[in-house]
This record gives sequence, C-alpha cells and structure tokens, in this order.
Amino acid sequence: MGEGRGGRGGKKGKESGGRSEQSRARGGGGGGGAAAAAGGGDRHQKKIKKPKVWKHPESLTRAQLKQMRDEFWDTAPHYGGQKEIWDALRAAAEAEISLAQLIVDSAGVIVTSEDLSTCYDERGAKYDLPKYVLSEPTNLKDD
Repeated sequence: MGEGRGGRGGKKGKESGGRSEQSRARGGGGGGGAAAAAGGGDRHQKKIKKPKVWKHPESLTRAQLKQMRDEFWDTAPHYGGQKEIWDALRAAAEAEISLAQLIVDSAGVIVTSEDLSTCYDERGAKYDLPKYVLSEPTNLKDD
C-alpha cells in the first residue's frame, strides 16, 4: 500500500486528473452545485397526474370555490417559501397536466406527490397545496 503512494503516485495522479477533466467536460464532478442537485432530483421527480376525485363537506358554487382558491394563493407566500415557487405552483395548478409538468420542472420544484399536493423547492422549503386548488369537488353546483 505504501509503495503505491510513493513510486506510482505521480502516474495515478495524472490518470485520475485526466478522468476528472473528462468528467467535468461531461458535466459530472467538480462544483456542479444547483445543476448537480437538480440533476439528482430528476431521478426522484414524480410525474404529475390528475388529482383524485374528492367531495367537499358542503356543496360549493364555482364562485365560492374561486374565492377559496384566491384566498389560499393570496396568503400562501406568508407562511414561508419563495414567492416565485408559489407563483409557479399556482400556474401549474391552473394548467393542463403536460404544461404543469413543464412549469414545475422549469421552476426547480421537487414534486413528492403526483397530484402536486406536496412539493419542495431546492432549498428544502415545503409547499402544501389543498385539493381545492388542484381540482374541483364532485359536489360543485352551478352558480
């Protein structure tokens, strides 16, 4: 073991240095920071799916549902997290599934529940979204 470090150390250093340069050229190794974190997160990123069907305890009109949603989105940033992430989550919640996936991916949102109800940002802040901002209840009544 001691012999490997003494006599051959220079050669090993060159070889590993060459690999590091190749690795860096491919984007691996060396100070990837946020890019490396985002790349690692993609492996654990869930694909967004339509939320499960749900029923509100009381029948709601579309106007009541809209008011509940507006109140949530207006107050959510005050409970923590980044405003930009809240804005991206709102845009995703109000979009079609394929566009919602693009929005959260672009914003660096880490989706841990397929229906977007629980997400995290790259700093580890948690974002909980109630089902009424993600889909309509089955007992929604006309205005």
